[in-house]
Amino acid sequence: MLFTDALNLALRAITAQRLRSFLTLLGIAVGIAAVILLTSIGEGIHRFVLGEFSQFGTNNITALPGKTKTGGTPSGLPSSARPLTLDDARSLERLPHILAVTPQVRGNAEVEGNGRTRRTLVYGVNSQSQKVFKSTVRSGQFLPPDEAGSARAFAVLGAKVKDELFGPDSPLGQRLRIGGLQFRIIGVLEPKGQFLSIDLDDTVFIPAARGQELFNREGVDEINLAVAEGAPAKVVAERIRQQLIERHGREDFTIVTQEEMMATLSNILNVLTMAVGALGGISLLVGGVGIVTIMTIAVSERTGEIGLLVALGAPRRTILLLFLGEAIALSAIGGLLGLTIGFGLAQLIHLLLPALPVHTPLTFVLLAEGLAIAIGLAAGVLPARRAALLDPVEALRAE
Repeated sequence: MLFTDALNLALRAITAQRLRSFLTLLGIAVGIAAVILLTSIGEGIHRFVLGEFSQFGTNNITALPGKTKTGGTPSGLPSSARPLTLDDARSLERLPHILAVTPQVRGNAEVEGNGRTRRTLVYGVNSQSQKVFKSTVRSGQFLPPDEAGSARAFAVLGAKVKDELFGPDSPLGQRLRIGGLQFRIIGVLEPKGQFLSIDLDDTVFIPAARGQELFNREGVDEINLAVAEGAPAKVVAERIRQQLIERHGREDFTIVTQEEMMATLSNILNVLTMAVGALGGISLLVGGVGIVTIMTIAVSERTGEIGLLVALGAPRRTILLLFLGEAIALSAIGGLLGLTIGFGLAQLIHLLLPALPVHTPLTFVLLAEGLAIAIGLAAGVLPARRAALLDPVEALRAE
């Protein structure tokens, strides 16, 4: 039998029972649409989160006090580990491929200025923090390169803190009380937005030594380094490790490269994306059961037709392929319908909720359609095999 004839027979069998065929392929379509929609949202969030981390640069390294075997975001809580110091940070500036180094002391404190008070995040850093974290000054200047022991009591405000305390007026030169210390405002940063639910604009930056005094800390919470683009992060991280071991006498710290952090984060997000896609795949299983049911009914209804084909000399393999082709056609059409629905819903959600990132990679589209065809093939095997094994005499007698 010619391929065109086989295809024509399969399509005629589908159109002969339009409602039944439509309900069957609709089950596949709903499953594919669910997979596309959920994976599009998952992939969009994946790209969004990685983009959030990339806004601070793509080749940063962080040194944390205490030796651990797993990475993660430091809590900022006091630790029993031997602290890193301002001198540790200064010693790392001389290493090759290091563009900028900033220690960091952070805490939550009450700030008062212009007769208004609010509680916000306060970061103790140095003049190179702007280069490490890609910050831009909107007005005034960032912290000057003072020596740690003689750092002047200057403060740089995030955009939100400036608006909350001073409104439209310029805060430059004004006094700001943080805890029990007085600071003079010398700059305001450009808005930077949210980072993993942390408002980067609701912050105040002061010299690291002043931050230690404010929060009564002996050391710093972490040391952040910006590495030259193209420099091997692992090699630079090893040099940092050796330098700190020479200073501390042992490895009582943890080095985390941005490459490692991004790779770990990417793996976690990939698992989450696959998990939500698997939830949508449950609908595909339901669609597969529908195809098995409809093909079994089709074999029962077309017993006489099968007997006639076999009596006319059609090989049993041809009978098998005819029914498999019908099952695959149902699932393929359902898959295309599901892709259209899923992609359309993803774009509609993005239009209605621009803040929710949605992205549908071409690989997901191809995999979803391939999965639909595979389900049709798997679901059609048993009914098609049953049709191929029918005895022609008994089949004609049933007719």
